[in-house]
Amino acid sequence: MRIFLAGASGVIGRSLVPLLRNAGHQVTGTTRTNDGRARLETSGIDVAVVDIFDKDALEHAVSAAAPDVVIHQLTDLSAGLDPASQEETLKRNARIRREGTANLVHAARTARVKRMIAQSIAWAYASKEPPYVETDPLDVGATGTRAISISEGVVPLESAVLQQSDFEGIVLRYGRFYGPGTWSLEPDRAMPVHVDAAAHAAFLAIEHGRPGIYNIAEPQSTVSIDKAIDELGWRADFRREPYG
Repeated sequence: MRIFLAGASGVIGRSLVPLLRNAGHQVTGTTRTNDGRARLETSGIDVAVVDIFDKDALEHAVSAAAPDVVIHQLTDLSAGLDPASQEETLKRNARIRREGTANLVHAARTARVKRMIAQSIAWAYASKEPPYVETDPLDVGATGTRAISISEGVVPLESAVLQQSDFEGIVLRYGRFYGPGTWSLEPDRAMPVHVDAAAHAAFLAIEHGRPGIYNIAEPQSTVSIDKAIDELGWRADFRREPYG
């Protein structure tokens, strides 16, 4: 298939690109910088240098790629969460999820894609007795920085992808990443998921699974992953080799 991967140079993108390329898909990956272009070109994919907030340029880039599937792996958390600037960082990331996703959905609709797969988070559920399943409500009553992530970011992202009828929308609610390129090489927080396994979920969702939401985390987490296992054929222990 023809794949448009927004966020190809990010932590998930670096694991996902080899999976897509080795499966024979024709991939166009986005980056915001010329340095990012150089890195992506060495991975053997086509590259679009585009700003997710430039609606017209993004529409042109997606239409030029003529994809069957759009994969949305954009975030603004690569620098980590410095406590001194946590709120500012979360607001930037929420803007990508809110405005960037809306622009990407518009571009996908214009290009008449068949399916969009988007990254969300698995720790946004309203409090209840675990495990959390995909039909449980999100914590839209949250306050403080949690409200920034959920109400200003996750909710509009998921609504934009799922509440339309022009293409099939899939949302992957990821647990907390660990592994190469992330903040930790080993699981150190609740709801862990290895970055390779997270990328593999997006890879599988290209051709598997009904439209909707899927929790993606390791077993024995506070979220149920039965749906991802049953419908995507996903495995939490998936790892790719070699790195690079």
